[in-house]
Amino acid sequence: MAFELPNLPYDYDALAPYMSRETLEYHHDKHHLAYVTNGNKLADEAGLSALSLEEIVKKSYGTNQPLFNNAGQHYNHLHFWKWLKKGGGGTQLPAKLDAAIKSDLGGYDKFRADFIAAGVGQFGSGWAWLSVKGGKLEISKTPNGENPLVHGASPILGVDVWEHSYYIDYRNARPKYLEAFVDSLINWDYVLELYEAAA
Repeated sequence: MAFELPNLPYDYDALAPYMSRETLEYHHDKHHLAYVTNGNKLADEAGLSALSLEEIVKKSYGTNQPLFNNAGQHYNHLHFWKWLKKGGGGTQLPAKLDAAIKSDLGGYDKFRADFIAAGVGQFGSGWAWLSVKGGKLEISKTPNGENPLVHGASPILGVDVWEHSYYIDYRNARPKYLEAFVDSLINWDYVLELYEAAA
């Protein structure tokens, strides 16, 4: 399955002031495109290009680091763009998700604090995640392009804490970026869709 760069599901200005046009142009048009271009080349060289993206991510983990880096980041970003929306975030989440967050993570406020802390606490580049593992929600963080798929979990929400995701808008203030992500950008409907598929 050839990797393809998707169009953003909104205009480049749609997420301002929380994420600027300039950030999206660099992040989507340049960084994500590079993962697609390199990933296709490396998957082809490894003889894995006929597999699904998820299979390539799992197969290359621990065996082909360059391919894993690009395939993992392509997978992460395919979802990342859909995890964002204008007027998103905050406490207006679907009832089913709210109930799961209450029972598994101690409620919305605790989820918010722990998810932000995971992103702040990821040293260097990486991601913070909300995933389903063993039927329950869990929060985790991973370095670089790694994701919960390779740890037997299904990611339903992720935030990119590579500097290219926030430095134009927030400079070194990663916590402010993470607060804006949770409070103003999360597309809870897409999180619910992935939650229902995983559960």
